[in-house]
Amino acid sequence: MKRMHIVVTVVLGLLLLASVGWGAVWMYAKGTDVPQGVKAAGIPIGGMDIDEAVAALSQYATNWEQQQAIVKANDQGGDDRVWTLKELGYSINVKDAVAALEKLHDGSIIERARYRRDFQSELHISFAADSTVLTNTLKKEWGWLEHSVATNATRTITSNDRVVYTPHQVAYRVDRDTIQAKIDQWAKNSQSKPPASPADIAKIAQQKLEVQLPIKTVEPEVTLEKLKAEGIDRMIMSFTTDFASSASGRAYNVTATAKTLNNVVLAPDEVFDYRKIVSATEKNVGYREAPVIQNGKLVPGVGGGICQVSSTLYNAVIRAGIDIVERRNHSLPVSYLPIGQDATFADGAINFRFRNSTGKHLIIRTVVENRKLTVKLFGTLPENVRYDIESVKVKTIEPAVKEVVSDQVPAGGRLILQQGKVGYIVETYRTYFKDGVEVSRKRISRDTYKAQPTTVGVSKDTAPQNGKGPGAPKGNEPDDAIIEDGVGA
Repeated sequence: MKRMHIVVTVVLGLLLLASVGWGAVWMYAKGTDVPQGVKAAGIPIGGMDIDEAVAALSQYATNWEQQQAIVKANDQGGDDRVWTLKELGYSINVKDAVAALEKLHDGSIIERARYRRDFQSELHISFAADSTVLTNTLKKEWGWLEHSVATNATRTITSNDRVVYTPHQVAYRVDRDTIQAKIDQWAKNSQSKPPASPADIAKIAQQKLEVQLPIKTVEPEVTLEKLKAEGIDRMIMSFTTDFASSASGRAYNVTATAKTLNNVVLAPDEVFDYRKIVSATEKNVGYREAPVIQNGKLVPGVGGGICQVSSTLYNAVIRAGIDIVERRNHSLPVSYLPIGQDATFADGAINFRFRNSTGKHLIIRTVVENRKLTVKLFGTLPENVRYDIESVKVKTIEPAVKEVVSDQVPAGGRLILQQGKVGYIVETYRTYFKDGVEVSRKRISRDTYKAQPTTVGVSKDTAPQNGKGPGAPKGNEPDDAIIEDGVGA
């Protein structure tokens, strides 16, 4: 009997203990507060009523997105613009955190107890930014700036040889990258500094960011500073030759070549190549028949007159102190220039080249008017500097006598058919003056102009025998096949 009483007592004790334990579990699972120590995005919500915590997080999301960014545009002649973070594409997502809290109500007593026991101490809240929303918002407000166009600076050389510069025009754009970065940083700082308590959530919506509308300047490819740096300050030299006595074909060739040469621009140290001018003219418009020089004589040919252009250019170049790379005189003196101051051209054999040694850009301009050709150089040359050119005949070359058989000459007689002309050796000097004082004098060329032989006719009875005697044919000199002042061979 006594043993049975002990068993009953034990059973009742166990039942009472189980009842107390189950009650504790039931009370724990049925709790309506958030487990202690829990935070959401750094906001302490542990110990709060679950529904109040859910409401607090929802309010936090709403208030965070209602923070204002004030873009101040007064300097651009407009009013300030105010947008909420939400209107600028920024958002906050508390759904996962809210779902986690609401799950504290779900499931069986055991499931809720276990869920509460394992509840995470930091609930996830995500932030997002859609940059296209900000871009489109700014474009809608200040998109008119996108229509401004940057225009290049221009340089004009007037008819009276003045160099006139027109300034460039800049365009303006809203610097969206800068404003995006500032608002992004502000939003991140707001994320990293959550309310110290749920009671401070209401204050978030009162926070504001003021940012000056960032405008960036878009410059054109050619600015006034860049264009002026090329150094086209003024006309530094001009030289004119006359072709009034030229036939129509030669006048055409001079004019056509000058037109191709007009507005050629040379960079510092760039070498000018006259052959390119001749080739371009021949390709684009062609040359007409006009006398050329071959074997010391004027003969019919194509392109006669092109050397007047190269020679006129040569004179302008040497008077501007520019370095000559390649130049050669005609075999005969020319009528339109002093002896020693010409520059011939022979297609495939003789060229005229110079290096732009001014240190700045150089522009070549040509004018053909009233059968006169003027070459003008525009660039940089100090006003107090000038170059004088002097050509000196240092030697006279007497003409040789050339005998030819002629029916006009009686037996045993001789007759001058063509009087020869003397040739010359000429030296040309360039003198450099600064402030009117001679600084240096330098020889820039030594030229030989061939003498033209005196042609003497002899009778047939004195004709050469077996290649010997008067009038015997002689081999051509090396340059005899060269056609000067023309194109083609």
